[in-house]
Amino acid sequence: MIHPLAAESQQPAATPSPNAVIYREVKHFKKWVPWLIPSFVIANTVMFVITMYVNNCPKNSISCVAGFLGRLSFQPFSENPLLGPSSSALEKMGALDVGKVVHKHEGWRLITCIWLHGGVFHLLANMLSLLIIGIRLEQEFGFVRIGLLYLISGLGGSLLSALFIQTNISVGASGALFGLLGGMLSELITNWSIYANKVAALLTLVIIIAINLAVGILPHVDNFAHIGGFLSGFLLGFVFLIRPQFGWVNQRYASPGYSSAVPSSTKFKAYQYALWLVSLILLIVGFTVGMVMLLRGVDLNDHCSWCHYLSCVPTSRWSCNTQPVSCQAEQTGSQYTLTCSNSSKSRTYSLLNPTATQIQGLCAQLCR
Repeated sequence: MIHPLAAESQQPAATPSPNAVIYREVKHFKKWVPWLIPSFVIANTVMFVITMYVNNCPKNSISCVAGFLGRLSFQPFSENPLLGPSSSALEKMGALDVGKVVHKHEGWRLITCIWLHGGVFHLLANMLSLLIIGIRLEQEFGFVRIGLLYLISGLGGSLLSALFIQTNISVGASGALFGLLGGMLSELITNWSIYANKVAALLTLVIIIAINLAVGILPHVDNFAHIGGFLSGFLLGFVFLIRPQFGWVNQRYASPGYSSAVPSSTKFKAYQYALWLVSLILLIVGFTVGMVMLLRGVDLNDHCSWCHYLSCVPTSRWSCNTQPVSCQAEQTGSQYTLTCSNSSKSRTYSLLNPTATQIQGLCAQLCR
């Protein structure tokens, strides 16, 4: 990023010279001290700890990973390979559940789900990415614009996910993170004239985005949240991350009598105004239409037979079946026989007064 500096023609007392020039950084390109993005990282981490406390694996499961952590221990690997809580705990904490959003009017889940994570590995991957991407953007554009970009992109990711994935819960900050990537791309486009090495920067960013979206076709990864967040952030970047032209900045901040080497110009170019207006209209229309469709219970898979491949491509190594698990239970004394409804797998457990949550956890392990 190039930071233009305003020039002032002054004569220092020690070495008077008519050609002496003192530079100062102008406010339109100043560096901000990042604090919001680190706060988001802390908030996500705290929410994960609280979720694990609510999960209380020793009470609600037959076996736990890292039992020495007490009620903060993790669900068995067979149930959650990410080292995290159960689905029921995530649902209690505000995971995105389309049925509850549509039928119980719990629209707040569209926002709360972006502060939850499925496990330690999920949390680490997202928070490291957030620090790398977000701090740079907050330094350049400040906490207000980047905070709004993050939150609105997260909402956009949740909205598109809810319109396509309606059988499972969804959590994670990935939609908001992809919004930051989308914002970086549109920022490069709308501020194209002030960049050096434009093509190299564009190609690098496009490759990074393409690789991350490609990873989303793996099973159990919500690529619709990635796509929705990216599209929202891309459009928001044209609205929030627009910069004035160098000529206008130098002319505005130059001292009286100073003649800028950069020709005078308008604050923004015509294409910047056009991109700002078109993006704002698309955002308003897109979010309005998306919310109306969601509240009416529309399933976009019924209108797009191939769209599910955007989130998961089945191969000989994995299946894309995401139907919720359920089991039939038969009790004989202290013996419980569970039969998975999806795969017909069966197993007998010796249990003493198990809770419904424990049985559901065993069912999830059996059916995976």
